[in-house]
Amino acid sequence: MVFAVEEINHSATLLPGVKLGYHIRDSCGLPPWAMQAALSLVGGDSASEQTVSLIIGGSSSKTAQILSRILGPLTVPLMSYTASCPCLSDRLQYPNFFRTMPSDIYQARAIAQLSIRFNWTWIGAVVAKNDYGLVAIKVFQEETQGAGVCLAFVETLQRENIVSDARRAALTIQASTAKVILIFTWYTDVRELFLQLAKINVTDRQFLASEAWSTSGDLLQDPVTSKVARGVLGVAIRSSAIPGFENYIRSLNPSGRPDDKFLKKFWEKMFGGTESLDGVQNHFTDISQLRVTYNVYLAVYAAAHALHSLLSCPARESSPGSNNSSCSSPKDIKPIELLQHLNNVNFTTPQGELFYFQGADIPAKYDLVNWQNTPDGSLKLVLIGRVDGFDLHLNESAIQWSTGSNQVPISVCSESCPPGSRKANRKGEPLCCFDCIQCAEGEISNTIDSLHCELCPHEFWSNAERTACIPRQLDFLSFNETLGITLTTAAVSGAAVTTAVFVVFLYYRQTPMVRANNSELSFLLLLSLKLCFLCSLVFIGRPSVWSCRFQQAAFGISFVLCVSCLQIKTIVVLAAFRSARPGAGALIRWFGPGQQRGSVCLFSFIQVFICIVWLLFSPPVPQVNLDIPGIKVTLECAMASVVGFSLVLGYIGLLACTSLFLAFLARKLPDNFNEAKLITFSMLIFCAVWIAFVPAYVSSPGKYAVAVEIFAILASSYGLLFCIFAPKCFIILLRPEKNTRKHLMVR
Repeated sequence: MVFAVEEINHSATLLPGVKLGYHIRDSCGLPPWAMQAALSLVGGDSASEQTVSLIIGGSSSKTAQILSRILGPLTVPLMSYTASCPCLSDRLQYPNFFRTMPSDIYQARAIAQLSIRFNWTWIGAVVAKNDYGLVAIKVFQEETQGAGVCLAFVETLQRENIVSDARRAALTIQASTAKVILIFTWYTDVRELFLQLAKINVTDRQFLASEAWSTSGDLLQDPVTSKVARGVLGVAIRSSAIPGFENYIRSLNPSGRPDDKFLKKFWEKMFGGTESLDGVQNHFTDISQLRVTYNVYLAVYAAAHALHSLLSCPARESSPGSNNSSCSSPKDIKPIELLQHLNNVNFTTPQGELFYFQGADIPAKYDLVNWQNTPDGSLKLVLIGRVDGFDLHLNESAIQWSTGSNQVPISVCSESCPPGSRKANRKGEPLCCFDCIQCAEGEISNTIDSLHCELCPHEFWSNAERTACIPRQLDFLSFNETLGITLTTAAVSGAAVTTAVFVVFLYYRQTPMVRANNSELSFLLLLSLKLCFLCSLVFIGRPSVWSCRFQQAAFGISFVLCVSCLQIKTIVVLAAFRSARPGAGALIRWFGPGQQRGSVCLFSFIQVFICIVWLLFSPPVPQVNLDIPGIKVTLECAMASVVGFSLVLGYIGLLACTSLFLAFLARKLPDNFNEAKLITFSMLIFCAVWIAFVPAYVSSPGKYAVAVEIFAILASSYGLLFCIFAPKCFIILLRPEKNTRKHLMVR
């Protein structure tokens, strides 16, 4: 302050012809003492002492608030060089307050920007339990809201209980998963906190420092600090060189200023009577980091420029002898006038920096500093960037982190969710704590930390990683796959066995076993069974327009032909035994071979008619079924008319039930080889298979519905073949002695 005053007094352009004076009072860091000193300065300790028109002081925010309220009614400007509470920006409450120290809002915002920039989403906070700490953490939260940054904890420190509070905060830091810790408090509180952390061996945290301790020499030189707090990243009061200040400091000597009582007292306390400062290295002579010093320097220059503006009277300059009431005399400075000129002050500092007030504040500027290890194991302060208002300029490559490397520490509650998954918040926990849920099939996410999974279009499906939609693969029951080969083998085998039975019956066609109950119907039944086996092959392979039409028609007609033969056979059995009764002989004569063939043709023609109408008006068509989930999309024969398919199945079911009913009636007729028993058992199997088919078909997806239908065709065909013809072939081939009319007729 004294250097700035003397520099201004020697200036030829700033306040020419006017000399600045000053009074110095020591508040001892106590608001009551500061208040007493301020009142003595503005009121005068004696009648002979001149009062001051401006006070530079109020180093703490609390003191500044008290002094501003006291000096406000007197309109005496108060200019602080370290008070940083945002509350002091309120011009309604503190109209006479100015400061060369930025509001804490800006350093809190700067630290918030650092957190966002380095993707630290899980941060612990230790703050002073006063406006300095609590307001800063509030601003930090407001600035990071919506950016995905959460506070793992907020611990408060009170100077009255610093040991217990620091111990509690240290244990919280140890227990937390947060690796980055924000500290907004005084350096003496930080020293106690680091001591407690060292006791429990917590040495792997990355600390973010506020300006109150980021440049503390006491902490940097403390061995405990070098163990706990390597790589500290902090916001600091901006530093600037003051030309000529070092020479001024080293030239100071009480002998050269015998009237300067302040210098004499300070000299005795600081240097113990040393006459020269040449070669002396201590905090007093170190001007490498002029921070608060530069703020004081700016405060003096701001006051001087306001005085210069106040005393610069155009009328006086044009006519020195004139008396203009609007011009102030240097000996009669009114505080309210000085206050008005302070509001409008605008000048360039000797360092070339533009200076002006925005209300009570100056444009916010900070340094960004980093604590780095030196070869001897101590810590040094390194400038790594600057803050200019809301803009942050940072040299990331120059940072040395707490790990001792250039690798940015990671501090997250939950690791980022990779593409192919989505975030699911944990109940009762902050938004930064979440689980990663893999996207369901058919959904994707292709960004990190996606909140939702997106559905793929119908023609696409998600890949295995759920990161992209890929075209769905066309799928159908083919001859090349295992299921297709199995069903084809079963169908061909069934046709071959049927053919073998046909040959056996043809070879033994003159035997009673073959001739019994209309051998012509037996051969027709075998032919229809062979068609049933072979029609199942039409269902296998890539569906086409003609295959879709032919497969259902072939299936419906083949089975109606088969069941019609069984029904006529059953009727013949019933007619043969009924004709044995008196007066019933005409029955069997009326229902002879011609009528039997005609009945089979009639029953079959009805099914043919149903199929023709169905296929003409609403035939099945090949269609891609996109409703079934999965990477494979089924190409199937879609039933354009469910009514047509239901009529085909219903007609087969009607004939089958009729045959079963008639066979059931004929099961106890007297005969050693009653074919009605075989038909009854075969129709039971037939009906059971097709009753089970309906729910299985409806519930089977894609090509498996086709496989179910083929299985039903083969199962019912095998049932009919073995139940009806296996006993006959057994007698024909293995028990020929029973293949006689006598044996067949005798019970």
